[in-house]
Amino acid sequence: MKSFSLLVLFISLTTHLRAQTGATKSEIRGIVIDSVSGKPLRQASVALLSARDSSYITATITDGDGLFELRTMAKGSYRLLITFLGYRNLSRPFTITSEKPVLNLGILRMIEQSNQLQEVVIRQESTPIAVKGDTLEFNAGSFKTQPNAQVEELLRKLPGMEVSRDGNIKAQGQAVSRVLVDGKPFFGNDPKMATRNLPADIVDKVQLYDQSSDQSQFSGIDDGNRERTINLTLKRDKRKGYFGQNSLGLGTARDGQDNRYQARLNLNRFNNGRQLSLIGQANNLNQQNFTLADPSASGPVFVGSPGSTPSGNPQTPTNVVEVRAGGLNYRDKWGQHAEIATSYFLNQAITTSNQQSYRTSVLPENSLITDQSSSSQNRQLMHRYSARLDWQLDSLTSLRLTPNLSWQTSDYSSQNNSQSTLPGLPGSTPKLVNKGETSYGSDGNSLNLYNNLLLMRKFHREGRTLSLNLNTTLGDGDTQAINQTTNTFYDSTGTNPLTNRLNQQNCQTSYGLQNTLTLSYTEPLSLTQKLEFKYIYSLSSNQADRHVADLNESTGLYDRTNSLLSNAFTSAFATHRAGATLQTRRLRYTYSLGLEVQQSLLQTNNRSVDTIQRRTYLNLLPNALFNYTFSGNRNLRIQYRTRLNAPSITQLQPIIDNTNPLNIRIGNTALAPEFYNSLTLTYNGSSGQGNKSLFVFASLNQSNNRIATATAISNAGIQTTQPINTGGYWSATGVFSLGRTLQPSKIGLTLTTNASFSRAISFINDLSNESKTSSIGQGVRLQSNFNNSLEYGVSGNLAYQTASYSLLPKQNTTFWSQYATADLYWKLPFRLVLTSDVTYTATTGRAAGYNQQFVLWNAALARQFFKGNTGELRIQVFDLLNQNRSLTRNTTDTYIEDVQSRILRRYLLVSFVYNLRKFGI
Repeated sequence: MKSFSLLVLFISLTTHLRAQTGATKSEIRGIVIDSVSGKPLRQASVALLSARDSSYITATITDGDGLFELRTMAKGSYRLLITFLGYRNLSRPFTITSEKPVLNLGILRMIEQSNQLQEVVIRQESTPIAVKGDTLEFNAGSFKTQPNAQVEELLRKLPGMEVSRDGNIKAQGQAVSRVLVDGKPFFGNDPKMATRNLPADIVDKVQLYDQSSDQSQFSGIDDGNRERTINLTLKRDKRKGYFGQNSLGLGTARDGQDNRYQARLNLNRFNNGRQLSLIGQANNLNQQNFTLADPSASGPVFVGSPGSTPSGNPQTPTNVVEVRAGGLNYRDKWGQHAEIATSYFLNQAITTSNQQSYRTSVLPENSLITDQSSSSQNRQLMHRYSARLDWQLDSLTSLRLTPNLSWQTSDYSSQNNSQSTLPGLPGSTPKLVNKGETSYGSDGNSLNLYNNLLLMRKFHREGRTLSLNLNTTLGDGDTQAINQTTNTFYDSTGTNPLTNRLNQQNCQTSYGLQNTLTLSYTEPLSLTQKLEFKYIYSLSSNQADRHVADLNESTGLYDRTNSLLSNAFTSAFATHRAGATLQTRRLRYTYSLGLEVQQSLLQTNNRSVDTIQRRTYLNLLPNALFNYTFSGNRNLRIQYRTRLNAPSITQLQPIIDNTNPLNIRIGNTALAPEFYNSLTLTYNGSSGQGNKSLFVFASLNQSNNRIATATAISNAGIQTTQPINTGGYWSATGVFSLGRTLQPSKIGLTLTTNASFSRAISFINDLSNESKTSSIGQGVRLQSNFNNSLEYGVSGNLAYQTASYSLLPKQNTTFWSQYATADLYWKLPFRLVLTSDVTYTATTGRAAGYNQQFVLWNAALARQFFKGNTGELRIQVFDLLNQNRSLTRNTTDTYIEDVQSRILRRYLLVSFVYNLRKFGI
C-alpha cells in the first residue's frame, strides 16, 4: 500500500511537470552580439523574469552563433535579463499577446563593462533549487538551519543529500570527495574541513556537480575523470569579516569510560579574496572536524566507478577516537597575476577498537563459522601540507601547481582471539576446527606526495588550446612489527588438539612512484564543433621488500631469517595512450564521441629468485557523452567510459602473508589489468519555482577480467586467498529522489529510493562460485520551519538486502534494516534553547546475537548570552537511554560477516560556546 502511494505521488508530480511543458506555446528568440565587433557571444546567460516582481521563470544560454530561444507559460508582460562575464547586464521588457505568440527580438548588442561600472542588482526571491546545465544549485536561504549551525547541518536538509554520523557525504548515492569554498580549496582536499568548520549562515548557494579534471575544464572536452563536488558560494556581505565557533567543555561518563572533555578553536578572517583560518580541536568524544586518513593519498573517488553503491543507512562509528589537531589555511592574490591557496594541518589521533564478529564463509556443500573477538589501539601523528598556485604568465598562458604532502607515524597494537567450527547435523553440536590467539604490534612511518603541474596555452583563434599536464604520486613507507600467535587445530572428530606457535619479526619497506604526462590539443572546426587530440604517457614503478625472521630462543633475538615469508619484489606498469574526441555543442545539447588506443607493459621482478616477467596489452578505449538541457530547469546527462586498472604490487607480490596464520594471503604475478565498461545517467529537474524537484542517478559497470579472489580452505580451517582475474562481473546502482515543498506550511518532503545489484564470480577450493547481492531501500524526510522559534524534522528508511551463493544455496540470506530519526530545535523564554534528536535502529535476519533494536537519544539545554546570542552555556546528554550500539554487516563474494563494535555510551557534558560574528570590517 505504501509503495502504491509513492507511485501515485510520483505519477502526479511527473504529470504536473509534463503539463507545464505542454502548456508552453509562446516563443522568444534573439541574437546576442558584442556591440563593437559584432562577434556573437556564446554561452551568454539569458533569463526570463516576470515584469511584475522580477521573479525567475526560466533560463537558457546562447549557442555558438549567439542565438537563443525561450518558451513562456502564457501571454503577459515579461523582462529579459542577459548577462555575460565582462559585459554590462542587458534588460529588455516585452509583452506576449495571443496575436503575437512568437516574438523575435532581433539583434541584442551588449556593451563591454568598464572597471568602474557599478553593480546591477536584480532583487528577486531565489528559487530553492535550480538546474544550471549539469550543475544542481540549492539556495541555502530556502533550507533554514539553527543559528550557529555548521554547513554539515545545512547539507542534511538538501534533497538527495546524505550525511553520515561520521561526516561522510553522499549526493544522489555517490560519495562527495571534494568541497570547495567560492570555487577554491579550503584546507586542501578534505571535505570535512569545510562542512564541519564553516557556519551555515554565511553560505548563499550550494552547488553540486561532477567536476572534471583541471585540464579537461581548460580544454572544454570531458575526459571522464569526474569527482562529485560541492561548491559553497558565500553571501556577499559575509565575505569580509571575522567569524568562528569556539568552545570548551567537561563531562562525566558511565560504564567505566574515561571522563569526557572537548575544546575547539575556530577563527576566520575573510576579506573578499583574502582568507585566513586558524582551526584547532581536542576531545575524546569521537568528534573529528577533519578526515583521519589523508584524502590525497587515497586518490579521488570517480563518479560511477565500480564499488560505488548507495547506502540506505547513515554510517555507524566502529571505534572510539581521541584527537588533538590544529591547522592554518591561507588564500590570497599575489599581485595581478598570481593567486595561492595553501594550508598546513597537524593531528594526533588515538583510535581504540573493540569488536566481536561472526563470519560465515562459503564452502562447497558446507560453511565455516568463525567467531572472533579483537581489540586494538592505534596512535597516529600526521602532518599535511597542501597548496594551489594559479599563475597567469601572460594574457594567453597560465600555470597551475597543486602539491599535497603528508607524513605520518603510527604505533599499533592488537589482540585477536578466534574459533572456527563446521556446523553438524540439525540438533548436533558444531564440530570444532581450530582456535587462534594473536598478539600483534607495529610501528612505522610513511611519506605521501601528490603533485599536479598544468601548463595551459590559448591561441588567438577562440577554442584552439594546448595544454601539458604532469601528475606525480609518490609513496614511501617503512614498518616494523612483532607477530606472536598460538593456533590449535583439531581432527575430524573435533578432538586431539595440535598446537602451533609463531613468534616473528616482520620488517617491510615500500616505495611507489607514478608519473603521468598528458598532452592535449584542441582545434575548433566550427562555432559548434571542436576536436581534441590527446597523448598520455604513464609509468608506475613500485617496490616492496619484506623480511621475516623467527625468534631464536637461544639468543633471544630475531636472527633466524624465514626465507619462505621473505621477499624482494618490484613491478612497473607503463602505458602509451593516444586518441581523439569530437565534441558538438548546440543550444540545448552537447555530445562527444572519442576513441583512444592504449599499449601497456606490465613487468614484474621477483628479485629474491631473479625472475622477470613481461606482458604487453593492447586495448581500445572508446568514450561517449550526451548532455541535454530541457526547457523548464531540467538537465539529462549520459556518459559511457572505459577504464583500465593495473593490479597493485600487493596483489602481484608472490609472498605468503601470515599476519593471521588462519587467514593467509598470497599474491599472484599472473594478474592482468582490469578492464571496465561504465555507463552513468544523471537527471536533474525542478519546477514550481524550485519547490518541486526530481533527481535520478544510475550507473552500470561491467568487466570480463575483474580481479577477484580464489580461496582455498583446508581441513584444518586455514583459509588461503589469492587474487585472480575472473569474468562475468557486473554491478548496477540507482538513486531516485523526489522533493516537494508543501504549501502553505512550507514543509519540505523528500522521498528517496535507492537500489543496487551485483553479480561476481570467485573460486573456492577450485570450484566456481557465483555470488549475487541486491539491496533496495526507501527513505522519506519531512523538514519544517514552523516559525523562528520552532524547527523540527522527521525521517526514516527501510532497506531490504539479499545475498546468494551458487556453491552453497542454503547459505543464501535476506535481511532487513530500518531506522527513523526525529530532531527538534525550540527557542524557549529567557533565552533558553532546547535541542534534541532521537534515532531508532532495528535489523532482522542476521546471526544470533547480532540483530539490534535500540534508541539513541541526545538532548541539550542552552542559555544564550551577549548581544546577538553569540555566547552559550550548554548542558548536553549523549545517549540518554544508554543504548547506543554499532552492528554492521559485510557481504562479499565468499562470506557474510556481522560485526559488533564498542562505541561511546552515555555521558554528560557542560560546555561554553562563543560564536564570533563581526562582518563588514
